[in-house]
Amino acid sequence: MSKQKYQAVIFDLYTALLNSWSLWSKVARSDEAGLKWRNTYLKLTYQASAYRPYEIIIKEAAKKVGIPHERENELIQRWGEVEPWPETERVLRELTGKVPVAVATNSSIALAEVAVSCIGITIPIVITAEAAGYYKPNPHPYRMALERLRCKPEHVIFVAGSAADVPGASGVGMPVFWHNRMNMSLLDSSAKPRYVSDTLLPLLNIVEKTWRGTGKEEAEYS
Repeated sequence: MSKQKYQAVIFDLYTALLNSWSLWSKVARSDEAGLKWRNTYLKLTYQASAYRPYEIIIKEAAKKVGIPHERENELIQRWGEVEPWPETERVLRELTGKVPVAVATNSSIALAEVAVSCIGITIPIVITAEAAGYYKPNPHPYRMALERLRCKPEHVIFVAGSAADVPGASGVGMPVFWHNRMNMSLLDSSAKPRYVSDTLLPLLNIVEKTWRGTGKEEAEYS
């Protein structure tokens, strides 16, 4: 039998596993305002690199796009309403029976705990930007997750949600499955994901094949 290729899976949380975009839109009272707010917050986390309070970044992003002050607090208070994508529970349940699973997320510890509880599946390793001291795509959160898994990067598939995770995870040596549900564009054309899909489901086939050693890796999904 061929040697196992993917020995573990690391997920982004708020886009790869959860439909956090929907909650931001609900609180902002429109899809357009929610998208602007969330995109601005994402840019602020990428620019921050070293960790500073996640909740403060959410509020700074709100001010930049004209979201009323009371809605900044409303978003944080309603964090437990974030919903997983329809296939998230099935995919995690099947994967956790085969390989270790972890999360690496740009979040505070407190809000990550709330968000993970919304999935309904226990994830034993959750690495936050707060715990790592840096925001992705800085290498520290990815490397901290790899250390906890005790795996080499080439043997761990990273499931990206945001475009920034593609060069971030690739930069530490992990092959990337980009769950591009929101049809985003690549930030860096020199760093491309190994797989692309608008659903998590192909991940099951990819991990199953390499886990069992039953064939070559699949070509890129689209």
